[in-house]
Amino acid sequence: MTAAVVLAYLAGLVMIGFWAARRTRTQNDYFVAGGRLGLWVTGLAVMSAGFSGFVFLGGPGYFSRVGSGSLFIVIPVGFTAGLLCRVMGRRLRLLAAVRELYTVPDAVEARYGRTAAGLAALAVLAGTVGYLGVQILAAGRLIEIVFGTRQLLGEWSLPLAMTAGLVVVLVYSVAGGILAGVYTDLVQGGLMLLVAVAVFVWALSQCGGWAGITSSIAADPRYGEAFLDPVGRLPSFQVLGFFFVFGIGALGQPHVLHKFYMLQDPRGLRWMPFILGGGQSVCLLIWIGVGLAVPALVAQGRMVLPASPDDAAAAFLLQHTPDLLAGLALAGVLAALMSTSDSFVNIGAAALVRDLPRALGRTVRPGLSAPRIATVAIGVAAFLLAWWKDDLIALLGSFAFGIFAAALTPALAVGLHWKRVTPAAGAASIATGTVLSVALEFWDNPPWADDLPPSAVALAVSFVVLFAVTLATRPAPLPEDVAAVMDL
Repeated sequence: MTAAVVLAYLAGLVMIGFWAARRTRTQNDYFVAGGRLGLWVTGLAVMSAGFSGFVFLGGPGYFSRVGSGSLFIVIPVGFTAGLLCRVMGRRLRLLAAVRELYTVPDAVEARYGRTAAGLAALAVLAGTVGYLGVQILAAGRLIEIVFGTRQLLGEWSLPLAMTAGLVVVLVYSVAGGILAGVYTDLVQGGLMLLVAVAVFVWALSQCGGWAGITSSIAADPRYGEAFLDPVGRLPSFQVLGFFFVFGIGALGQPHVLHKFYMLQDPRGLRWMPFILGGGQSVCLLIWIGVGLAVPALVAQGRMVLPASPDDAAAAFLLQHTPDLLAGLALAGVLAALMSTSDSFVNIGAAALVRDLPRALGRTVRPGLSAPRIATVAIGVAAFLLAWWKDDLIALLGSFAFGIFAAALTPALAVGLHWKRVTPAAGAASIATGTVLSVALEFWDNPPWADDLPPSAVALAVSFVVLFAVTLATRPAPLPEDVAAVMDL
């Protein structure tokens, strides 16, 4: 029954893609849904784009490995919704009213010029491939568990399962562009909320409530009381680094930011924090519930610890929840992966066929052929990265989130509010954040490896570069329309 529910949901996603394809005729439709979405659709789309396999599979698995310290990745949702709407959403939406903006690099170009926009496009491409790789890896692991392919196919199980997930993503992404993604977001956003609450309540009931969970974990020598401490098994500076990156760095996530262009009435931004922040807070119940239930059940001798932490959530759902709830939950997780993947391939395709050519002074080719070809190419690149790196979902997600944070947050969050920031400073900050994020991620055993996430170091340096270059260069006059927006 569980597999049947998942298959039916996947078929529904493909149908949404073909429905959206009939309403997608121009690049404006393909990239920003024509800028005609309502408040609830946009709010749930923003929520779903930010929460996907990273939260629904990677989060519970990482919690079951390191304890309460993992929550510092998601605690910032208590204030990031308000920050996003106030600091970024309002300025971006107003800028879109005076300029034709499809992407975040478009906003960078309006503020800093073509050089910075080209660097931003490269950062978006790098982060997109990494983040899309997270979704494909998560989908592969989920398909493996639901359909039992690991026992049948051995070492070929994961790449084939990842391929199946990628094919579904590409079918509806290539067909319907961002319109397919946002309406999938609407459906799966509602399902995510329902499933998060249901799974949380069921997890508590299966483990004897809070008292049963905490006492079981604390008494087991494999976990102990330290597992439930505020920082869990992580060093204090590492959890503070997570809080910094995922709190402040949320202001530079292009897959979230570009959805503000789609909001038809900018007055709705005043209500967006309640929809976005409230929805994300509810979704975190699955991170906490499953993240605590798995070690508790292991400690009670009722569950075998999964070989990979990324299998923890799916194993709990299949073994300890009713078939219908497991099917809906796993279908919801898979839908979250798919719709978020659509967001990434969309912004990546825009960077490849629109932002980079514009930065190089070339004419952007009209039509949908080039974006659709780029969508396939980015999907294949992300698949190869995920297969090669094969890291924990949460850690691979942190890497991609960190690229966006370090490259774009200082230039956008500061530059759209402080006129003194110069084009040279914006370009230098974006380049520094991108290069440093990638370099530190692939640097084996840096001196601070046990204390700080690489993304925290890259984000901090990017801020320093922005301010240092700004103070060292002469102010440049802003275009009148951009200056007018910044005065509002």
